[in-house]
Amino acid sequence: MMEGNYIFCSQDETSGLPLYATTVGYWEHQIETERPQGFPDYQLHQVLDGFGEVIVNGKSYKVEPGDVFFLYPDTPHSYRPLNQQWKVSWVSFNGREAQQMLLFVGIGESGTGRLKANKLIKPLEQMLTLDMDNEQEANLERSKLLYGLLIDLKYILLSPSSSDQEFDRIKPVLQYIESNLQRALSLAELAEVASVTPQYLCRIFQQTLNIRPMEYINQQRIKRSKQLMFQYPNMRMYELAGRVGFESSSYYGAVFRRLTGMNPEAFKKLHGLVQ
Repeated sequence: MMEGNYIFCSQDETSGLPLYATTVGYWEHQIETERPQGFPDYQLHQVLDGFGEVIVNGKSYKVEPGDVFFLYPDTPHSYRPLNQQWKVSWVSFNGREAQQMLLFVGIGESGTGRLKANKLIKPLEQMLTLDMDNEQEANLERSKLLYGLLIDLKYILLSPSSSDQEFDRIKPVLQYIESNLQRALSLAELAEVASVTPQYLCRIFQQTLNIRPMEYINQQRIKRSKQLMFQYPNMRMYELAGRVGFESSSYYGAVFRRLTGMNPEAFKKLHGLVQ
């Protein structure tokens, strides 16, 4: 890895994209940085070596290798090394879908996180070492890599108060749901599978999947119903609803519309399943 690198991404071609990189960088010896007024873009920093302190809105976080910290725009913050060699890489970004992408990952505010593995995130490494003759193409490629980076974070970032152990605890619940989608499922029943209270099960789902258990069940039911539509194009709506655990076709249709933006019949027509 280079001793230090700072890449300013021209936004002439990328500012119209829903998500685009503005700067990418790496410092072998990250210095103290104070921004009382914050920074105009979103930022993701990854700690590669050494120890540091991040202060956001007056709250202090200690960060070490394997940690990342996120900064929302215009949020007062500062960060500083706690030893001589603090290696940090980062990417700044913006765009109309930037916040939505972070929410997809589970990041709703400035703060810190922990990665499952202590190594430079691959898309970020590619953004730093990209070798292209055409600057415009390079900027577009970095924005494309940025999108992949945020998608990857969904799977490599541990929730703030969860761990792999927590996800392992709900795996049997996910399998149980998959095997019993055709019938009514209660929160108490699912909690019993995991040997936890219903309240704690809800908390684990929120921490690991960023969704409530019953909402997850509805998503899986709608997904299963789509599969059935392709397998049995002539199956009636009430039959589909019953096969995936909905008590009525009207409720099934309402949930289908809420999750997909269209009713089941429109979905079938869209995919040529109506003769």
